[in-house]
Amino acid sequence: MAAKSTSASRRGRRPGTSTTRQAILDAARVRFAGDGFTATTIRRVALDAGVDASLVMQFFRSKNELFAAVMSISPDALARFAIAFEGPDEHLGERVVRAYLGVWESSEDSEPLMAMLRGAIVNEQASEQLREFIQARLLDGMAARRADHDDAALRAGLASSMLVGIVVGRGIVGVPILASADIETIVALVAPAIQSVLA
Repeated sequence: MAAKSTSASRRGRRPGTSTTRQAILDAARVRFAGDGFTATTIRRVALDAGVDASLVMQFFRSKNELFAAVMSISPDALARFAIAFEGPDEHLGERVVRAYLGVWESSEDSEPLMAMLRGAIVNEQASEQLREFIQARLLDGMAARRADHDDAALRAGLASSMLVGIVVGRGIVGVPILASADIETIVALVAPAIQSVLA
């Protein structure tokens, strides 16, 4: 009987929306840190937070949004990643490069993303989470386009490495010629390479 009462008390809504949301974020932060992006599930986060998985989904519509909230990435940034894969194949590389650089260098999202990137450089666990998150954005986009490639994960990994490399060169290492170049110039030069990898 005691076990039933404990189980029942862990289900449903906690008192106070902000308290519940914060408990989920705290649980997710620990779970992402311990298990990485890929292995973390909504169900495990819900269990850690002491709530139903459906309640986690009420606050955060997907694992992607939950991770973004933990890392303080705006929902608009996630949408821009997804929208980049909409439209004709011939401009895919251009849209993806512009979306990624636009999000990484926007005033709202650049700070948490750059903090995550700096952490990834010195911490293997943070590095793995960032790689998985960025690669998942590209894989999701390719899946949405019904890209039937046996090597889709490799293509997504290559494209994500190229894009992160540009961000590191511009924002962290500060390679002068890269840092001073405007986004449109970089888009024009890099888009054909990303196009050939993804399309």
